[in-house]
Amino acid sequence: MILSRRASLMLGLAAASVTLMPRITLAQTAAAQTSFVYPVEGGQVVFHPVDHASMVVETPGGVIYVDPVGGADLYAGMPQPTLILITHEHGDHYDLPTLQALPAVAIIANPAVHAMLPAEMQSRATAMANGDQAQAIGIGIEAVPAYNTSPDKQQFHPQGRDNGYVLTIGGKRFYIAGDTEDTPEMRALENIHVAFLPMNLPYTMTVQQAADAVADFRPVSVFPYHHRGSDVQEFARLVGASDAGSQVVIANWYPRGEAG
Repeated sequence: MILSRRASLMLGLAAASVTLMPRITLAQTAAAQTSFVYPVEGGQVVFHPVDHASMVVETPGGVIYVDPVGGADLYAGMPQPTLILITHEHGDHYDLPTLQALPAVAIIANPAVHAMLPAEMQSRATAMANGDQAQAIGIGIEAVPAYNTSPDKQQFHPQGRDNGYVLTIGGKRFYIAGDTEDTPEMRALENIHVAFLPMNLPYTMTVQQAADAVADFRPVSVFPYHHRGSDVQEFARLVGASDAGSQVVIANWYPRGEAG
């Protein structure tokens, strides 16, 4: 089912219990931490980096797996999912064997991935195109365009195909960018509490592009992710030198090493 722009879809999922964790104080470098907690109305949101672009997000209404790839073993010990979000079709974001090994929960994906899903998964999946909005497990979900703007990169992520997502949870907005450059839509975002931005070449942004975008939309906190081979400390320096006022959090997205 493809939603029309500004439409609202209630997926009717049962709320899952949330494993509560103590609130942490974020540091510029937090590579040893395995979870990051943010208070919201009605509870807290907990982010668990898994690998590269994959993460687990605990919310008061349930648990979201974002771009789960790499096999179910990577998720051993994680809370069970209530919802799966997929940004686009590349193998570091969409992996059918991993999805088949995970619990059969609701899926939200961009239309291109939705069309690739086998019939059983399509029956529990919703396609969200750029600009669509939905409601699921008590949170708002906005599909934000994710694409390349540089002429020599547009074959990687053409405009109109892929999604980032803004999740509104307990009155706060969390932006998971997917694979994208610093698009006008990204720069126009407002009131973002936490952002996850990709920066690896040749597929997404340079650290300079990412830092320039942060200076425009000014998230309270920003995580570089999907950054294999990039200088995230330079990203932190550039953000710190701007007037964005954003806290850069450098987490461990590559527990098996960046070559893994």
